[in-house]
Amino acid sequence: MPNIIGVQFKEVGKVYYFSPADVQFAVGEGVIVETTHGVEYGKVVIANKDVDQSEIVGQLKTIVRKATEDDTRIYKDNLSRRKQAIKLCEEKIAKRKLEMKIVDCDYTFDNSKIVFYFTAEGRVDFRELVKDLASVFKIRIDLRQIGIRDECKLLGGLGPCGRACCCNSHMGDFERVSIKMAKNQGLSLNPTKISGLCGRLMCCLKYENDYYVETLKVMPKVNSEIQTPDGKGLVTACDLLKRTVSVKVATDDEVEIKTYTLDQLDVKIDESATDDDDDGEMDVE
Repeated sequence: MPNIIGVQFKEVGKVYYFSPADVQFAVGEGVIVETTHGVEYGKVVIANKDVDQSEIVGQLKTIVRKATEDDTRIYKDNLSRRKQAIKLCEEKIAKRKLEMKIVDCDYTFDNSKIVFYFTAEGRVDFRELVKDLASVFKIRIDLRQIGIRDECKLLGGLGPCGRACCCNSHMGDFERVSIKMAKNQGLSLNPTKISGLCGRLMCCLKYENDYYVETLKVMPKVNSEIQTPDGKGLVTACDLLKRTVSVKVATDDEVEIKTYTLDQLDVKIDESATDDDDDGEMDVE
């Protein structure tokens, strides 16, 4: 089993595996690594541990070294220069009258390149803007268009629940969410009720979905006929959290609605109850 450390390059970002090369690391330590974008400074979020080979994607790269005090100083200096770089870029965009918005930027650790992240409604011809920026910074300029979810992850904010956005506070990477998850949980399908700040489906729809999927398999369908301890009846409602079923039962020439737990009912598992017939619907406009 390969020995790895987990490294993050942003405070709330994806975790990448690297080989520690027999060096012991602690969570929070800085590390210098070689990436596809060049030499970068990252922080250890997973200390040395063995993982199954199936968890390794691609070739496992080896760390360059533990970060020194000078490395950390350079990293912090680069962070402090981002605000001024964004302001200057915004001025150049306004001068060129380009329909784009700068969200964030990053200096590479070796100061060989600046990466600007922007959003736009469509494609933007920013070739002249790159020339303008290169003439000022005297280093390579890279502009990358990102989606609205990525913008929310970078900028953060408060979600409809009143807490910080999941993507900005603790989620390392986005997970698949769909309309089906909202349906499983019996939520309103009103876009304003199930959308986050980004205008897309809320990431938290995923959190409890596994429970609802499994519970729906053993829940009878509304309006179906079912056998109860008091005879046959018609299902009127199901409470997935309490795992109870409300049934309309005829007793002594009267019709009553009684509530039963799943343990009191003879219910067969229905594997088709949660077919993902619309899992492809990732977004709500």
